[in-house]
Amino acid sequence: MSRHRRKKLPAEPVRATIESLSHDGRGIAHIDGKVTFIARALPGEEVMFRYTSKRGKFDEGDAIDVLQASSQRIEPRCPHFGVCGGCSLQHLSPADQIAAKQERLLENLQHLGKVTPDEVLPPLTATPWRYRRKARLGVKYMRREQVVRVGFREKHSAFLTDAKQCDVLHDVIASRLTAFGELVNQLSVRDKIPQIEVAVGDTHTALVFRHLEPLSEEDEQQLRAFGESHQLGIFVQPKGPKTVRRLWPETDSAFKLHYELPAYDIEIQFQPTDFTQVNAELNRAMIEQTMTLLDLQKEDRVLDLFCGLGNFSLPLARKAGAVVGVEGEASLVERARENAQNNGISNVAFYAADLNGDLAAEPWYGEGFNKLLLDPPRSGAPAVVEKLPQPLPQRIVYVSCDPATLARDAGVLVNQHGYTLVSAGVMDMFPHTAHVESIALFEKN
Repeated sequence: MSRHRRKKLPAEPVRATIESLSHDGRGIAHIDGKVTFIARALPGEEVMFRYTSKRGKFDEGDAIDVLQASSQRIEPRCPHFGVCGGCSLQHLSPADQIAAKQERLLENLQHLGKVTPDEVLPPLTATPWRYRRKARLGVKYMRREQVVRVGFREKHSAFLTDAKQCDVLHDVIASRLTAFGELVNQLSVRDKIPQIEVAVGDTHTALVFRHLEPLSEEDEQQLRAFGESHQLGIFVQPKGPKTVRRLWPETDSAFKLHYELPAYDIEIQFQPTDFTQVNAELNRAMIEQTMTLLDLQKEDRVLDLFCGLGNFSLPLARKAGAVVGVEGEASLVERARENAQNNGISNVAFYAADLNGDLAAEPWYGEGFNKLLLDPPRSGAPAVVEKLPQPLPQRIVYVSCDPATLARDAGVLVNQHGYTLVSAGVMDMFPHTAHVESIALFEKN
């Protein structure tokens, strides 16, 4: 028997004054001197809340009644807000959401990186609804009701939200959650499909059905028929990403996932499980912002690290003299090369390398670059910023999906390598969530 017993929670609601907003979008209060995180509560509000957990250093709760509302509070659009784990900020207006994200970025830069930008960039925003092109939807067979539920998981729970539609998902997916559930419920392995991965391109959409037991021939026929009826690409995945195969349509020529970057006359093709930005409109604005900050000239040599499919590399190559893109995943590098060839771009080279390791021996490392673009994952780019290519790039643009790791790396660039943090700002890649996407420009002194 475990020595650690769950602390008994107070049965009655407790009153709290919300002081600030946490990094994950919860209100922060102090109850009897102890930090308490309260979901669905905003700074300046008086709320009644119920405890959901008590821990050693902090407690957690959920607001059940707002006694004094913030002027920033709005009515959530989704009836499942507060239950569904997909969104955390629908009770805050989009303008106030992005303001809170900007405040979080600047606080992280100051407190973690000990740096302050000379200029705060205006936030980049786009349409806040029906924007999400990539998602992993949970699937659950409800044995008692004999139905299959598809959607996002409830907050802090293994249960799935019983939603008929989701207004942050792209139009082609938003209202089809019930249809996906009905499809899976017809399969012999209805209780062995834990996930449907969604990938939406400009003209086609793919669904990848993860299955833990083999599909029968009849199962595959059902999936093909659904794909043909709804004009959705159907893929199945019995194990890891390399086991993904297409069921419908059968020929490559009939199905091509891609997105366009019209400003640069570029079409980027991708596979359903490849990493792509979830918000196409914001992605185009982000690329444009990056181009402006890098101030590209025809004689520039640009190094693009964590380049993926070439989302930045290929537009960069339209403006610069030469571009080298480096990515850790070999399959993405191969597709980046194919995208360069398909778009007739010859002044870009792509390499696969572990960007968390020692890069000094890599063939591209000593080629000399006057400009550098970093677009790392959530963990940031610690190995890269510790040992930058020589001679040091004159200008660095850093695109980040975590303000804490950006702040850490910014501190190294400024305080160890002598760069100036010229500007920084946020981009609303994931409206209604606490996710903060940001961009920063560094120049060598």
